[in-house]
Amino acid sequence: MLARIETLRPNEDSNLMAHITVDGTVLEVKEGALLIEELLANNINIPHFCYHPALGKDGNCRMCMVEIEGQKRPQIACDTPIKEGMIVRTKGANIDRVKRSILELELINHPIDCPVCDQAGECSLQNYYMDVGLYESRLSTPKTRGQKHVDLGANVVLDQERCVLCTRCVRFTKNITKTSELGVLSRADHSVITTFPGAKLSNPYAMNVVDLCPVGALTSKDFRFQKRVWFLNSKEAICDHCGRGCSIFVDHHKEKYKDEVIYRYRPRLNDKINGYFICDAGRLSYRKENDNQEFHALIRGKISEYEYAEGKLLRLLKRHLGKTVFMISSSLSLEEMVRVQKLAKLYEIALSAYETARFDASFGDDFLKCNDRSANARALPLLGIDDSKEGLEEALSKAELVVLLGRSDAKLVKEMGFNDKNIAILCSTCEITCKEVELVLPIASHTRREGSFINIDGYVQHSPCAIKSEHGHKTLLSILAPIIGDALFTCKEVWEAELFFYEVLKEITFESLKTTPKIAL
Repeated sequence: MLARIETLRPNEDSNLMAHITVDGTVLEVKEGALLIEELLANNINIPHFCYHPALGKDGNCRMCMVEIEGQKRPQIACDTPIKEGMIVRTKGANIDRVKRSILELELINHPIDCPVCDQAGECSLQNYYMDVGLYESRLSTPKTRGQKHVDLGANVVLDQERCVLCTRCVRFTKNITKTSELGVLSRADHSVITTFPGAKLSNPYAMNVVDLCPVGALTSKDFRFQKRVWFLNSKEAICDHCGRGCSIFVDHHKEKYKDEVIYRYRPRLNDKINGYFICDAGRLSYRKENDNQEFHALIRGKISEYEYAEGKLLRLLKRHLGKTVFMISSSLSLEEMVRVQKLAKLYEIALSAYETARFDASFGDDFLKCNDRSANARALPLLGIDDSKEGLEEALSKAELVVLLGRSDAKLVKEMGFNDKNIAILCSTCEITCKEVELVLPIASHTRREGSFINIDGYVQHSPCAIKSEHGHKTLLSILAPIIGDALFTCKEVWEAELFFYEVLKEITFESLKTTPKIAL
């Protein structure tokens, strides 16, 4: 169904450069490249609706008009190849008048929905009106009305009146997902975006059309009317829903007297990993970050003080010295894994990363989603951590205490026939309250701690997101450091002290990793 499409600019491999003059400034740009791409690359604001780097040109909105010396009339920048010596004007009375006229056509039938529109605050139409519009409507006839609140399926709601017919969504379903659920119906000012009769928007990447829509026509049913965007704070992170490790923005907000809440994930451009897109499952996985944030430390099913539970963990490790198994999640970060390894050596603890739910054959595809649902499984062979069932069975047969780190599947121990083990769980989301579990110690969840991960393609990347934990849940690194007996509490400290010695990571500095993914495997 899907084909992996890399976000490449035309003539990406060309070494030919040209010199052009834009608004009196000389720029060195790629000869033959589209003018709009080089203008945007040089931080020159050029209005556009239909053009998108991942979808290419379409030329239907006409908002990217510029004056080119020697041309009789303004030209659209999205379909103009660059030539040596071009003189371009993006500003001025003439070109501003053209943009105002085009914008007026876009706004003729547009409803005054800004006070209730989810796109308010990040709407291109609003921004362009403030830049080149600022006029009263001259329309003397009734507006052409479209349907409102059209449920397209796949968590996407359409308001046809707001649509500027840029066709980004149509081209996305045609060229990217290859599912072609969307099209343009009717003609002239009655044209609307819609699904074909009897069809629904149903592909696993459908919610990307919400990000692609430059106005408020396509909105997320999940985010609709939840929060004004100017209240949201954005943090960079990587998605931990599968082994792809897509780059995302985490949008969150803390209201007075309430806990910090994550409202949405959005794709963040990363040419090496996910381009401009993420899957719907990963996008909606933010919900688990909001769940179970209030669960408490438990000792034999009873609520305990957090500090006392930390001490209980240390006492358990000492009591069962040499007879303990660490069952770690393959979604722990590189820093967490190497610290767990060090603790395992100090306390003579067996270490296993075997998980039954790691692979899901029904999840992956040939675009972004992959069957490996762990965020960091590629790090296991690098660090020499065993993930075989046989290895875990052998370790359990000799153990008295089982400590689950970053996971809560304690039932796996019993399913393998070991019913007499003491169990301690350190995880971020856990519903286990039974007395059969010796200890449950909450730890900071994925977006509430930073960490480095190796994705399925071998790229090492850093997730810097560290939203404050409202209930005092510590990071795993903070819990391990006092037990190990050193002061390595941060990812930077762990990376420079312990991960630097691995051959494939030796050339990667922590600071460089924070800016761009590095290939390691």
